[in-house]
Amino acid sequence: MPSLMDLIDDIMRTLDLKGSLYFRTHFTAPWAVTVPAYGQAARFHLVVQGTCYVAVEGKSPICLGPGDMALIPKGSQHVLSASGATQAPQLESVLQDAAYDGKGVLVVGEGAPNAATQMVCGHFNFRPQAEHPLLSSLPDLVHLRVADRPAEPWLDDTLRLITRRMFANELGASATVTRLSEIVFIEILRSNLVESDALRSIVAGMQDRQISGALSAMHNDPAEDWTLERLATLAGMSRSRFSDRFTQLMGVSAMAYLANWRLQKSLEMLDQNQFSIQEVSNRAGYQSAAAFSRAFSARFDISPKAYRAQTAS
Repeated sequence: MPSLMDLIDDIMRTLDLKGSLYFRTHFTAPWAVTVPAYGQAARFHLVVQGTCYVAVEGKSPICLGPGDMALIPKGSQHVLSASGATQAPQLESVLQDAAYDGKGVLVVGEGAPNAATQMVCGHFNFRPQAEHPLLSSLPDLVHLRVADRPAEPWLDDTLRLITRRMFANELGASATVTRLSEIVFIEILRSNLVESDALRSIVAGMQDRQISGALSAMHNDPAEDWTLERLATLAGMSRSRFSDRFTQLMGVSAMAYLANWRLQKSLEMLDQNQFSIQEVSNRAGYQSAAAFSRAFSARFDISPKAYRAQTAS
């Protein structure tokens, strides 16, 4: 049976997952900051010392303690605070007032060091137009509690290593934390700690003995002339039973999944700039460059040629 991690790794590589660390904090109460919306990104805040409230619009604030992590998968605007505030100065003005130059620790307030809230904050970027059921199934806010982490030792160990590296002030610590944060995002997707029935269903589909075989086939060879009948045969199921089970677990039909995956692979190939439009069309499973251009333009509102020129500029 194909590995769950192999499938997730392929998806994240195709969607161009990249971690980015944007600051360490030393916030002393009273403090609050509004983190603006950020498209195609998932922001995270890992508390090392103290407490931090996180408020996403339309949701009740949650309180993070030492070792807790908040993930805002869809890059929504949110407020970080010492008190559960839902309104606060914008991050840009807080950075200006603190004369923060993007290096070292962001210091806000002048209270006792042992009373400060210390965090590691960063985000995960994806390619513009990146799309997959794994991403869309994530809720607006994920709260990973330190008490739950031992159930996922890989995730727990990685978050502990991030904390040690980031606060050791060693050469190259930021680069290491950036790479480790990418592992954290993948481990979060794989874990059973996210309160999302949709995500659990998709992960179950990727682990299902029959459905995972069809998924692996589409991922390994998107250019193949896959039909519902062929995928069902590969899964060892009847056409109707396979179609129903795939849709139930993955949230989309098998053929819709295939169509979207081919377009995501085409985005990756266009960004790499190694193949002609015709070659990208063939490798993505389209019968002609014209058919590929129509499908690409209909989904992304830009032609493959224009997209390549735009990303190359």
